[in-house]
Amino acid sequence: MVGQGLVVLLALLAALFLAIGIVVRQRATMNVPPEHGVSTTMVATLLRSKLWWAGTAAAVLGFAFQALALAYGSLLLVQPILVSALLFALPMSARLAKRKVTRGEWLWAVLLTAALAVFVLLAKTRPGDYEASVPTTALTAVICTAAVLACVIVAVRTAGWKRAVLLAVAVGVLFGVVAMLTKLVMHLLTHDGLRTVLTTPVVYLLVVLGIIAVLLQQSAFHAGSLQTSVPTMLVLEPVIAVALGAVVLGEHMTVNGLKAVAITVAITAMAAATIALGREEGALEEELEAAMATRNPTARPR
Repeated sequence: MVGQGLVVLLALLAALFLAIGIVVRQRATMNVPPEHGVSTTMVATLLRSKLWWAGTAAAVLGFAFQALALAYGSLLLVQPILVSALLFALPMSARLAKRKVTRGEWLWAVLLTAALAVFVLLAKTRPGDYEASVPTTALTAVICTAAVLACVIVAVRTAGWKRAVLLAVAVGVLFGVVAMLTKLVMHLLTHDGLRTVLTTPVVYLLVVLGIIAVLLQQSAFHAGSLQTSVPTMLVLEPVIAVALGAVVLGEHMTVNGLKAVAITVAITAMAAATIALGREEGALEEELEAAMATRNPTARPR
C-alpha cells in the first residue's frame, strides 16, 4: 500500500506542472485578438503557438501526476493540495515578467504553505466503495451539466471580468468532475486492469470533458487576467471534487473535535491565500499587458 507521504509528493508534483501550464498558456492567450474569445479563431491561433504547446505539455504532465496521486489517495486528500499550484505559479510568473515577488505575496505564500502543511498532517481519509449508484450519478451529471451550460451561455454574451469569472466557474465545475472521473478510472485500472478501463464509457467521458474543460480554461485566460480566473478555478475545483467524492464515490474523512476545527481553519486559510495571491498576480498581469500594448499600439485592451 502506497503511503500518504508519496501521495502528497505526487499531488505537489501535479500542482507544480499544472502551475507551469497555467502561467505559460495564459501568456500564449495574449496573442489572441480580444474579440475572438470562446471561438474557433482562438483555438486555431493557439494551435499554431509553440508557447501554448509547451504549456499544454506541462499541464498534461501535471494531470499524469494527479492521476497517479488519485490511484493511491482519495479525492479528499489530493484535490485540496492542488491549490498550491498558485504558490508555484507565483515565482514563475514573476520571473517571466522580470519583476520581484512582493512582500505581500510572500506573506500570503507562507500562509498557504502553513495551511497546506496543517491539512496534510491532520487529514485522515478513508476510501469509498467506488460503486456509484446510477440515480445519484445521473442526478449529479444533470446538475453539473446545467451549471456549466448556464455559465457558458451567459459568458458568451458578456465581456471582461464577468466573462472570465463565469468561464472560471464552468472550468472549476468541469475539472472537479474530471478529477472524480479520474479517481474512478484509476481505481478500475489498479483493481480490474486495463481491459476493464478500455471497455467502460467512463474513460471516454473523461477525455471529452477534459478537452472541453481545457478549451474553456483558455477562454477564461483570454477574457481577463489571472486575478479573475485562476483563483476561482483553483478554489472551486477541489470543492466540487471533494463533494463528488463524498456523495458519488462514498469517500469520507475520519477527523473530529479539535482536528476537525483545525482542518476547517486550514482549508479556509488556503482558499483566502489562493484568492489573495490571484489578486496580487492579476494586478501585475494587467501591468504586463498594458506594457505590451504600449509597445504594440495596434493591440486592443481586453
